[in-house]
Amino acid sequence: MIKKFAIFFGVVTVLIAIDQAIKQFILNGFRWDSECISIVLAFNKGVAFSMFAFLDEYLKFIQLLLIAGLFIYLVIKREIFENFYIAFMPIFAGGISNIYDRFIHEGVVDYVYWHCYFDFAIFNFADVLIDIGVGLILIKYYKAQKSINHEAKSV
Repeated sequence: MIKKFAIFFGVVTVLIAIDQAIKQFILNGFRWDSECISIVLAFNKGVAFSMFAFLDEYLKFIQLLLIAGLFIYLVIKREIFENFYIAFMPIFAGGISNIYDRFIHEGVVDYVYWHCYFDFAIFNFADVLIDIGVGLILIKYYKAQKSINHEAKSV
């Protein structure tokens, strides 16, 4: 268990450092345009699609409590941590990095703007990490359910 926690904290730290390095590159003025994707600086005061922006200063504290609560839950429910720690690494890294932005920049530093065929929200590497983590949880859960169903049919 201690080895998994060490791996967890190490990977989370590296992913946060990568995300913050990319954001610093954008904050220092890097811009890029193509037919479908642009790299532009935007500060998101809310969460996905700027929802809950009205919470303003309180949002970062609410998110901090949610991340801390999830971590405490995973420490208490060690079997869940053991089964899903790989999936939780990108979720925690992305969440912590975006919360850090809220404290330092008063909004999340977003920069990837998809504008091909439809306008999409501006997002960042941390958002992609969170999506990957959620996807990994869904895949693992789906495989477990499929296995349970297969075993039930075999009996």
